Amino acid sequence: MSTTEKTNTPEKTPVSHAENQKGIENHKQAAKHHEEAAKLHHEAAMHHEAGNHEKACESTVKAHGHHAHASEHQREDTKHHSLNK
Repeated sequence: MSTTEKTNTPEKTPVSHAENQKGIENHKQAAKHHEEAAKLHHEAAMHHEAGNHEKACESTVKAHGHHAHASEHQREDTKHHSLNK
C-alpha cells in the first residue's frame, strides 16, 4: 500500500475536555468501588473463619452494594466509549 492510499480505519470523533474528564472520573469511581468491595469480601471471609457469620453477612451485603456502584460507573463509561467511536 502506498503512503497516499487511505486505510479503512474509521475516523475518531474528537472528545471534549469535559467528556474526557467524565470518562476519567467513571474509571476512578469504578476502581474505588471495586477496591472497597474486595476489601469487604476479605473482611467477610475473616468473619466466617472466626465463626461470626452475622458480621460476614453484613460485610457481604456492603460488598455487593459497592459492586453495584462500580457496575454503574462501568456502564456509564461504556456508553461514553460507544458514543465517541
